Parts: sequence; structure tokens; C-alpha cells
Amino acid sequence: MRYFIHLAYFGKHYHGWQKQPNAKSIQEEIETKLSILLKENIAVVGCGRTDTGVHAKQYYLHLDLDQPIDCEKLASQLNAILPKDISVYEVFEVAQNMHARFSAISRQYEYWISLKANPFAQDLSYLYTKPLAVNKMNEAAKRLLLHQDFECFSKLHTDVKTFNCQIKSAQWEINADGFLVFTIEADRFLRNMVRAIVGTLLEVGKGKINAADFQKILDSKNRSEAGMSVPAQGLFLSKVSYLF
Repeated sequence: MRYFIHLAYFGKHYHGWQKQPNAKSIQEEIETKLSILLKENIAVVGCGRTDTGVHAKQYYLHLDLDQPIDCEKLASQLNAILPKDISVYEVFEVAQNMHARFSAISRQYEYWISLKANPFAQDLSYLYTKPLAVNKMNEAAKRLLLHQDFECFSKLHTDVKTFNCQIKSAQWEINADGFLVFTIEADRFLRNMVRAIVGTLLEVGKGKINAADFQKILDSKNRSEAGMSVPAQGLFLSKVSYLF
């Protein structure tokens, strides 16, 4: 039987989702606690990787078990023994062919920028207090929807078969709490892609490049042409969509 776990986590104290030697990860924490509760060695498959320090408002994983479980009880037990920066929202059974990673039809990320000093936001946003032309940043962001190859925004030496992604939406807006938030949705993302896109769009907002320059960067397929990668603490995996 296959089960999905819906959870969220604050990524500051972790080296990302994926289990790795000599580094604290979300996956290792969850597998360890599941193995204790279920009294067997448990391996889980996540819906994707998040890098060191990145957060997830919504994350899914799957695991396979031979015997049925009480889903509500397991969720409660997990929350009792997991670190408080990881929260389980729901455990539920799915069809055997549902896969946390490969069955996802889209993923959405948010990048939060604090426009003024805020002691409560320092671990959840990137502080940038100089003026930004948000309308020009949105004008450039529209070009992402017309492009497919995003090698220019990919971490160097990434082992992937293709750099193609289908971006469905990409927009900046100032929310009700005064944060500048970039929201982007696509079928898949490359390593470091969102942080590199944000860093390059900030160059547009600062007036250092324009929308036409942004297009040249897209066409270049060259990471060195794009802007810096913004800090991890402002990035959230905010939504993962499936056809259940």
C-alpha cells in the first residue's frame, strides 16, 4: 500500500530535503522517525529537492507499507516526535501508481523580499531596502512564459537530460503585509533556478539591465550572463499539484 504524507518545514537548520552524508536533512529526520514509529526501516520519496536553508509551505512524500495504518494516528505521532520546524498536516492512502515526484503536474515557488528592516522576517525573507521598479520586473518576467530552455539559470554542472521547463506563471506583487513576493509556477525547476531568476530580475528592478537584456540572457544559455543567486531564506516551495 502506498501512502502520501503532506507536510511543511522551516529550512534554516537543514541542508535541504535530500539525505546526504554528514549533513542534517529533512528526509533523514522523517525516515528516522517513521522507522521508530512503524518498527521497520522506512525509505521515503519526496516530491523534489529543496536546497540548504529553503523552506516548504507544502511538501509531499510517499512511502510503501505492507500493512494498512491508521493515517490520523500516524500524523499525530509524527508531530509528537519530529522537530518543531517540521509539521505533518495529513497522511493518506493513494493509488499504487501515484508517485510523489513524477505524478506532480506542477510546482509553485515564492520568493519573499522584505522592503524594510523587520526582526521577525530575517529568517523568512531577503532584506532589500533600495527602490525597485516592480513594473519593469514584471515586464521582464513575462518573457519567462515564452521561453523553454533555462540553462542560463541552472546551477553549473547539473546532471540533467534537459534544461527545458514550461513556466505557467511568473509575477511580482507587494502583498498586504508589505513584502515584495515573486510567485512562479512550472512543470519542473532546475537546481538553483528560482534564486537565479530572482537575482536577475532584481537587476532589472535596479535599472542595471532592461527587458531586452533579460531576453539576451535567456537566449545565451550561459549562467555567467545571469545575475546572482539570492539568499536561500527568502525561498519557499509553496504548492505542489497532483491529479488525485
